[in-house]
Amino acid sequence: MVEEKDLALLVDLYELTMAQAYWAESMDDTAVFSLFFRKLPPHRNFMLACGQQHIARIIESLRFSQEHIDRLRGMDRFDDDFLDWLRRFRFTGSIHALPEGTPVFPQEPLLEVEAPIAEAQLLETLVMNYVHLETVLASKAARLALAADGRPVIDFGTRRMHGLDAAYRGIRAFRMGGLTGTSNVLGGLDFDLPVRGTMAHSFVQACADEMAAFRAYARLYPGTTLLVDTYDTESAVADIIDWLKAEPDVDIGAIRLDSGDMAEQAFHCRRMLDEAGLTQIRILASGGLDEYSIAEYRRNDVPLDGFGVGTAVGVSNDAPTLELAYKLTEYAGRPRMKNSPGKQSYPGRKQVYRCQDSAGRSIGDRITHREEAADGTPLLVPTLRAGRVVANAIAPLADAVAYCHEAVTALPEAQRQLDDAEPYPVTISDRLKDLQAHTLERVRPHPPAPDD
Repeated sequence: MVEEKDLALLVDLYELTMAQAYWAESMDDTAVFSLFFRKLPPHRNFMLACGQQHIARIIESLRFSQEHIDRLRGMDRFDDDFLDWLRRFRFTGSIHALPEGTPVFPQEPLLEVEAPIAEAQLLETLVMNYVHLETVLASKAARLALAADGRPVIDFGTRRMHGLDAAYRGIRAFRMGGLTGTSNVLGGLDFDLPVRGTMAHSFVQACADEMAAFRAYARLYPGTTLLVDTYDTESAVADIIDWLKAEPDVDIGAIRLDSGDMAEQAFHCRRMLDEAGLTQIRILASGGLDEYSIAEYRRNDVPLDGFGVGTAVGVSNDAPTLELAYKLTEYAGRPRMKNSPGKQSYPGRKQVYRCQDSAGRSIGDRITHREEAADGTPLLVPTLRAGRVVANAIAPLADAVAYCHEAVTALPEAQRQLDDAEPYPVTISDRLKDLQAHTLERVRPHPPAPDD
């Protein structure tokens, strides 16, 4: 994994070359950059903004070490005086960001950076990487939690995730999105997500027989979950029932199904366990699950009490990317915008107001200029000011998770479904529309006047 002390070099080259160009041209006025996306990924009715406040703590301590400077000098692209500027770099600007776990929609800023333009430009790749990964994974986790409808969902995705950094940081996003546990020990311990796991088929295969494996695990781990599909699921469950009848003090918490027709097996195993009076033993499922299969099990009242999800959550398999943009919206006190086809942006500093009805249900958002007032709750909050994290601006992770759950619950029911829904209402204020029109008029090339 990339160590935090080296994150200053986690930039694309053009950020460094542009920073040197700003420095060389004495362009040091304040710039505003906005991080947003223009459209939702496929099959998403909302995204969960995640990582945008967490990154503020990293930006606060971002430094170019002497080793970094020496390595950059070896590229033969940078002036010594500019490298000295980098060595003295401290972020001096401000960040406004959505609270962690806020449901977010197209065109809404997840954060806005205000700083001397070279400082703000240097953050582009680092900010986008952090927010992209955690937002994509938290959003997938939220869909799984919604599909499970109160049943626990455990992350089993570490081994198939795209690198150790993603596998580690993903645990924070999974907790935000509503997963109830993870098999990842380091991530679970660091982000206070319960660490869960049972056994692999290899342990059963390595023991003298299946029951020897079960007895060893039950002896070591009271309340354990037994993996019953290594050889023959029905025979394994029948053997467990005979064992527990003979030794009723043995504590078995659950059995786990990992292959085959899990709905049919779950019904059959539940009937066997209940007829034996073992109603307290739960049935868990894993193996190729996603939110659609979980929702189907729930619709058909399949007696599954929890789910382990691996690849689908680890790589957000159906929608692994979010087209985040980090765009300049103001420089030197003047609005700036992009007008490329399909990528037109709104200039100026912004605020997002979320309106709710009398029952507390979210009914629509309004994106305004930051100086405007509007109905609803303003969502973008000062997170970094003059290069320092604002006191009490970043909630503890447990509080952020609780806020996220409330915010998702408050969404219209259609947005909380897995199927595509009508877009959540997001409107743009007249002031922003006018600012866009006036800015476009100013920057659009005008044809030369005809000769007299």
